[in-house]
Amino acid sequence: MMTRLRKTFNILALFQLGILFLLLVSLHTFVNFETAFVSSMLVMLGSMYSYRKLVMKRVASSETPHQDDLIEKIDDPYDLYGEEQEHQNLDEVDIKAVIKDEKKRLKTKTVKNTASGAPAMVSIYRMVPYVVLVLGFITLNNNHILMLLPYMSGLGVGVLGGLLSGRVLFVPEEGAV
Repeated sequence: MMTRLRKTFNILALFQLGILFLLLVSLHTFVNFETAFVSSMLVMLGSMYSYRKLVMKRVASSETPHQDDLIEKIDDPYDLYGEEQEHQNLDEVDIKAVIKDEKKRLKTKTVKNTASGAPAMVSIYRMVPYVVLVLGFITLNNNHILMLLPYMSGLGVGVLGGLLSGRVLFVPEEGAV
C-alpha cells in the first residue's frame, strides 16, 4: 500500500510542478487551472472509488450470471434461435403488440440496471467532488477572475491526473488480486 501512495504522490507532484509554471503566465491563470485540476481530479478519484466499492460488493455477494447464460447471450444476443420460438405466419403477427412487449421488457431491464447502479451514482465519494467543482466555478465567476481556456484545460488535465492516480490506487496489479 505504501508504494501505491508513493506512486500517487509522485504523479501528483509531477502534475503540480508543471502547474506551478503557470504562475509565470499570471496568477489568475494559475488559480483557474489549479481549481479545475483539483476538482476534476477529485471527481475522477471519487467515481473510481465508488464504482470499485460497488464491484467489490457484487463480487462478494456473487451476483454474477451463470457462465452458460453469458455464452448464450454472446452467441444469440436477440434470442433468434431460442427453444420457445413460435413458428407463425408473418401475416398473423401483430407488429404493434410485439413492439410493445419488447419496450416493456427493455424498460424493466433499464430500471433494474439503474437501480443496481444507483448506490455508486449517489455515493458521497462522487457528490462531494461535484460540489467542489461547482463551488470552485461559482467562486471564480463571482470574483470576476474566471478564464475559460485555463479552466477547461485544467479540467482535462485533472481528468488525466485522476485517471492515472486512480489506476495506481484502485486497480490491483497483475497477480495481486
